[in-house]
Amino acid sequence: MKRLSFLLAFLFAANTWAATLPQTTYIIALGIAQDGGYPHMGCQKNCCKMAWANQKMRKQVVSLALVDPVNKKWWLFEATPDIKQQLQHFKSQTNNVYPYLPEGIFITHAHIGHYTGLMEFGREVMATNSLKVYLLPKLKAFLEQNGPWSQLVKLNNINIIGLTADQPIVVSNNTVTAFTVPHRDEFSETAGFKIITPTKKYLFIPDIDKWSKWNKNIITEVKNVDVAMVDATFYSNTELANRAIAEVPHPLVAETIDLFKNETPAVKRKIYFIHFNHTNPLLWSAQAQQALQNKGFNLVKQDQVFY
Repeated sequence: MKRLSFLLAFLFAANTWAATLPQTTYIIALGIAQDGGYPHMGCQKNCCKMAWANQKMRKQVVSLALVDPVNKKWWLFEATPDIKQQLQHFKSQTNNVYPYLPEGIFITHAHIGHYTGLMEFGREVMATNSLKVYLLPKLKAFLEQNGPWSQLVKLNNINIIGLTADQPIVVSNNTVTAFTVPHRDEFSETAGFKIITPTKKYLFIPDIDKWSKWNKNIITEVKNVDVAMVDATFYSNTELANRAIAEVPHPLVAETIDLFKNETPAVKRKIYFIHFNHTNPLLWSAQAQQALQNKGFNLVKQDQVFY
């Protein structure tokens, strides 16, 4: 009897989650962590020990789902190493009313947390047919010319759709515009995305070196959208004890906060930090999260819905 009651409670909770989803286009955060996820491979620090011991604390690599409930279509942003779990989670949390595979996948750049999930679409796993993958030119060339990714193209598992920076494309009743940002571009350029739905404008920049290196003004860009999901890899420059943080440049959360310190509360509230390294206390410390919110800023939570 207890087992039946638990099962009914679980099913009710799952259906309630799906039942509360909006009937207009929305975005779900399927992951919020940096490329290595949380906990991080090889990490024996207290920040990871907590997550190894408590599965509920674990977070997946940064990824978004753009969902059109009217036409029952959806698009994925980033093909992460956690893509198998993320697609299954999306399927269950949306009550199986959408196709298992997205209409297409938008990818920012060729660092492992953002594109290596594409391997799951090859002949060894799903052997998909012409799954659309939207890429800027250098990333497109990288996948076409280098194995094992080139085999996905050769076997028509994926159909690469070339993007032009700053040129919007239409997907259902939404527009998506890729733009370039400065980052460690070893194999490709790095994109950010502006997503415009019928009700909201979003900015998605999970990776960038420094705001000062960008040819656009981040304050202006934030003011022009409703929600800005921005790079929060590191909170401070003391997080990497055994590596020079300059080797992996990102705008520190503390720097972004300082940059926006003179802006209005309405502007600050638009900023949602995302792409947290396992060392960033915003990922696992309730105290740090509350302190950030007290300053007027937000952070993306896994499974958070935006509409």
